[in-house]
Amino acid sequence: MATAEFGSHNWGMVVDVDKCIGCNACVIACQAENNIPLNSQDRVERARTISWIRVERYWEGDFPDAKARFIPIMCQHCENAPCEPVCPVYATYHNSEGMNVQVYNRCVGTRYCANGCPYIVRFFNYWEPVWPESLRNHLNPDVTVRSRGIMEKCSFCVHRIRRESRSARSAGTEIADGAVQTACSSACPTSALNFGNFNDPDSKVSKMKEDKRHYTLLDQFGTDPNVIYLAKIDADKKVGSGAAASHD
Repeated sequence: MATAEFGSHNWGMVVDVDKCIGCNACVIACQAENNIPLNSQDRVERARTISWIRVERYWEGDFPDAKARFIPIMCQHCENAPCEPVCPVYATYHNSEGMNVQVYNRCVGTRYCANGCPYIVRFFNYWEPVWPESLRNHLNPDVTVRSRGIMEKCSFCVHRIRRESRSARSAGTEIADGAVQTACSSACPTSALNFGNFNDPDSKVSKMKEDKRHYTLLDQFGTDPNVIYLAKIDADKKVGSGAAASHD
């Protein structure tokens, strides 16, 4: 999609796989920031866990020289998203800022969108969320607590984007590069996750996007995602690796 079709912002993320150490700090930050229900043992055993971002581990090479690699995967906010046209109530759509939006109070839980998503990043809420008494005060008042029977997914922490947009508008200025960060990108200790405006040619993510190591997950589906990955650097071969990590 051409840049001109967007507004002043086209929010996206660049993930440098070479920097990811698999610490899962992004997963915990996302869970706390976005009021994601706790995953009990029962939910894990029934394959009904909810996690807006996950760090997948895969192995590269043959034993005994196999190496563990890590890759964070979240909603790719595809510009040609297969989840959008199948929703019968228009609960998910692509907005003018490059984000795939999920409107919770429209969703009727058909799960068509989850069936159409090749990245497996949409989750159905099978139960009403319940938190222990000691954790109920940790809920983020800026984020909706989703009820049973709807789909949910990564929102690029849209509440943070809206907060910074209001502040910039009040001050009569533009949003500075790096002023908006998602929970996962701000928690990453190695700066493997980078969030910003692709419409700004001088932004950090725009420059990273032009790196020769760049690739997208499952590009054979033509979803045109707004999450760009930079391949792992193999010090032995002196070439980038990691494109094989496309989610199967």
